[in-house]
Amino acid sequence: MNVFIDAKRVVADRFRMKSSATPLRRLWILNNLLRTNSLEIVETSPASLHDDLLGQIRDFIVEGHLEPGSRIPERELCEKFDVSRTPLREALKVLASEGLIELLPNRGARVRQFSEQDIRHLFELIAGLDALAGRAACERISDEDIAAIERMHLEMYTHYIRQELTDYFRLNQKIHQAIVDAAANPFLSSNYATANAMVRRLRYSANLLRRDRLSDAMREHEAMVDALRRRNGDELSKLMFDHMRGKCEAVCEYMREHQPSGRPADVSTLRETT
Repeated sequence: MNVFIDAKRVVADRFRMKSSATPLRRLWILNNLLRTNSLEIVETSPASLHDDLLGQIRDFIVEGHLEPGSRIPERELCEKFDVSRTPLREALKVLASEGLIELLPNRGARVRQFSEQDIRHLFELIAGLDALAGRAACERISDEDIAAIERMHLEMYTHYIRQELTDYFRLNQKIHQAIVDAAANPFLSSNYATANAMVRRLRYSANLLRRDRLSDAMREHEAMVDALRRRNGDELSKLMFDHMRGKCEAVCEYMREHQPSGRPADVSTLRETT
């Protein structure tokens, strides 16, 4: 593994420097950090840098900064994430394979747009996979993994109380993924990852619209964790299936009330928060 100095991260974290800083200015700051022994050298690799960029772009789209059907603003994203077009386009290819965006021949890419029927079909699949995962997980999960899911549930509840919806959603997704992982079925995991990636942005957006449903979702999660703790596969399977059906209705409601306006994407407001 090669050793790189993750200069952008260190400088941004310690100096909150804008991405527009000149290379000469960055070099001056790095020299001073090295001179004072305050620059940590971290081991990374091209693969990890690619994954980091991929995660940032995926979250940017999931969090609703680009509307369904809108074009991907490559130049603006290159500026925001301080990368060239090549790694950006490599990341976009992965997101296209996940179903989050669509690549247009010789015309760039756009955020994928689904019809309500598409959404209902996808959630029908996800609900079935969740139900299967819940039943299998109860048979195969370790006590240590159950304890880990309980800790995630408590952390998610803290974010719910504080109305920290981004962190709430992140923990929500981790809990569902942990149950799928505990099912120990690679074919189930692969199909779940593909289907869930397609609707992840809409699930996040629906959480923002239907904040009144968050209390229902928390109660449903509490029941799910309790069934998992007791290893009651039939009960957990039904709870997870019904939970995803409820989420489907919230997402469809969100789609009906928030049709794309066609306005251009605005990435300027987030350039200081990378």
